Amino acid sequence: MNPALIEQLKETVKYLGATLGDTILEELGEQWLETIEQIRHDGRHSSTGDALSTEMLASTLANLDNQSLLTIARAFAQFLTLANIAEQEFNIAANQASTLESQLNNLSQHLDLRADKDKVLSAIQNLNIDLVLTAHPTEVNRRTSIYKQSQLADQLHQLHSGNVGDVENRRIKQRIADLISQSWHTDEIRTVRPTPVDEARWGFSVIENSLWEAIPEFLRDLNGYLHTNFDTVLPLDAKPVQFSSWMGGDRDGNPFVTSSLTQEVLLRARRRAAKLFKNDLDQLYSELSMNKCNTTLREQVGDVKEPYRALLKPLIQTLDRTAIGKAPVCTWIQTNEELQNPLVDCYQSLLDCGMQVIAKGSILDILRRSYCFGIHLLKLDIRQDAQRHSDVFSELTRFLGMGDYHQWSEDDKQAFLLRELSSRRPLIPPRWEPSNEVKEVLDTCKVIANNGKDGFGIYIISMASEPSDVLGVQLLLKESGVQWPMPVAPLFETLDDLNNSPSVMQNLLSIDWYKGYINGQQFVMIGYSDSAKDAGSLAAGWAQYSAQEALVDLAKEHNTKLTLFHGRGGTIGRGGLPAKAAIHSQPPGSLDGGFRVTEQGETIRFKFGMPQLAKRSLSLYASAVIEAVLLPPPEPKSQWREIITTMANKGRDNYRHTVNTDPEFVPYFRVATPELELGKLPLGSRPAKRNPHGGIESLRAIPWIFAWAQTRLVLPSWLGVMRAIDEVNQGDNAPIVQDMIDQWPFFASRLSMLDMVFQKADPKVSEAYDKRLVPDELLHFGAALREELVQSMQSLLKMTGHEHMMEDDPNARNSMQIRAGYLQPLHYVQIELLDRIRKAKSSKFEDNDVVVLERAMMVAITGIAVGMRNTG
Repeated sequence: MNPALIEQLKETVKYLGATLGDTILEELGEQWLETIEQIRHDGRHSSTGDALSTEMLASTLANLDNQSLLTIARAFAQFLTLANIAEQEFNIAANQASTLESQLNNLSQHLDLRADKDKVLSAIQNLNIDLVLTAHPTEVNRRTSIYKQSQLADQLHQLHSGNVGDVENRRIKQRIADLISQSWHTDEIRTVRPTPVDEARWGFSVIENSLWEAIPEFLRDLNGYLHTNFDTVLPLDAKPVQFSSWMGGDRDGNPFVTSSLTQEVLLRARRRAAKLFKNDLDQLYSELSMNKCNTTLREQVGDVKEPYRALLKPLIQTLDRTAIGKAPVCTWIQTNEELQNPLVDCYQSLLDCGMQVIAKGSILDILRRSYCFGIHLLKLDIRQDAQRHSDVFSELTRFLGMGDYHQWSEDDKQAFLLRELSSRRPLIPPRWEPSNEVKEVLDTCKVIANNGKDGFGIYIISMASEPSDVLGVQLLLKESGVQWPMPVAPLFETLDDLNNSPSVMQNLLSIDWYKGYINGQQFVMIGYSDSAKDAGSLAAGWAQYSAQEALVDLAKEHNTKLTLFHGRGGTIGRGGLPAKAAIHSQPPGSLDGGFRVTEQGETIRFKFGMPQLAKRSLSLYASAVIEAVLLPPPEPKSQWREIITTMANKGRDNYRHTVNTDPEFVPYFRVATPELELGKLPLGSRPAKRNPHGGIESLRAIPWIFAWAQTRLVLPSWLGVMRAIDEVNQGDNAPIVQDMIDQWPFFASRLSMLDMVFQKADPKVSEAYDKRLVPDELLHFGAALREELVQSMQSLLKMTGHEHMMEDDPNARNSMQIRAGYLQPLHYVQIELLDRIRKAKSSKFEDNDVVVLERAMMVAITGIAVGMRNTG
């Protein structure tokens, strides 16, 4: 860790905070700035445990009116946003030397690159990383705020470049002040929820503003590594990384994602891709003015002076027509080949005519983008709940007089589905008028049929539990006219479904028709969020590992390429881990079929929000996957399996005893966290609950995690885990557990996850929420939870031999410490707001007071999420 860079980070945070202070001073005056400074001072000391500062902080806030609380919430939320921007710029500077080549060169410590040349080349050439952008738990910032933040990051990068004169320095600082003032005077909270189209447009913007530049740069680095070390190059059509999306395709529990909306998102993506490629080709057109070309190109354009421009001009016109979007869709660019073939011909001609330098310039970058993004920009996944597919067949079989599909046995369902899959006659009669819900499922399948296969990724079935869930989707696709074998992936997400997944897949892969359909390629999605919510993080983690291990063995048995799709979130409770740790903690062989993972909400911006960050993240993913393939982790020893199984079972029982069995848990959860208030925050397009009338069991994993993170108890990520580990880590087991820590990345990563969780947890903040919000008869419940939290922290430190949390990751520890002083006032603002809002429900508050309180509450929730670096 570079001390000079850390000092620069602290100075940058201080400078940005002072600039925001100047903005506040200009608008609100000296007295307001002094108040904010006093709150900041008390907050910083309160975060270190100073009881007097904590008392003063709470007292100051209690004496402010509602509008003033809103101002305080806005100020500290923006302080935290500025701290995040400073840290992003710091991360880029701190990792400038950490290139893809330097990361891959670490392999030489374990491999003889010359002797193992074929193995290394195979791992690189077979690299298959699919990053799936998702909109949930969603970005808490408005897009206009994100734009300003991106501009501010650019200015900081220029300021720290080291080549700035006095005049330029003044200009940059003026621009920084301008941007901070713009942000302060902009409403940071959405007044309405984003639509799925808004979310998709945000995803498009990530590609346009960052990944469009990062992908060719990353591929140039990878190509350079191959050329330097193995005297070979990447194939022209290499696609080691690609991007898919759930934005506009994920309809699981989201009534706003309809077939017509999916169609709109597909068309918008094509228009955005056309715009981006047209911009590239306009520039290329201006550069390719040369006359010399090869025979292939000359035969296409005839005797013209500028053959390259002649070949590209019709393509540019088609792209322009597509980007504008007013012409009929049939006149748009239709296939990736239509884009790529002219570019390949130009590229090859340049090589053939001795213009290699030009060929390896911008045209190569455009070609790389064409293979990565294509004319659809992203491959759209479709996700739907298994029950919705069953409802189609239930309604249809009743209409046809065949009984109720829902009541059939699994064997009868499979027999019916396989019979219809092999039949040449249509199953769905033209005179049938299904219910609106069933029609929507069928219309979605028709949208898939009416669009090219290159625009789609895979079809994911939530809550899949039987082979018929998969066969049913394949029959619906067939009946809707889908002419290509769209991959269908069951999503195993509850603990029971994960444990049963090998049996389900064994039954599927034993069906001859099915094996013919998948043609040796099977996708399976592993759910992290719901399994952790169901059984706690330790039991879920072991179930996920065991399921993957069994599925890998099963795929080998059936000579099938298995691609595991990881539904990870940004938080620990949703499977979040640093990329390298997550990849290396998977079972051996689980990466042989590629690596597919969700990138959700705000973590997309933290990893891919700027070109430099995106390139770094892509390099980390690529090097981690290559290393894990070449140097796979060890298979767990039988003793390790016995111990982790016992730990997982105890952890599950501990977790469920509190969450599912104790009658005081739900009442405590409702009053101790802002769970009910979260529903009013216009975050993503999806409702907070799958069933709007359900209780905790129907609450999505995202708001479940989000609510606990707001109070700094972060309970779902640790509850019951260390108790279970401590119960087992005794006597003869102790040296075995130590061996697991030293030799088994899966188990070490569990402890690393807890380390991160405990760094973010703060029992004193949680206690402050309880003192103000929880009735006396429930105070003991929160106290018991915090007692377990403190004991778990102490136990982990003893187990790892560390003095404090995150000892092995000082950057992350330093990051949280920088935020602590700004986070503390927001927590106490939120406590004050929650108390006032809840009292307002039972008293005669003016409507305007309630509006101000709720807006302040949304700002506080957002600010804490920004400071914690995650929503859910």
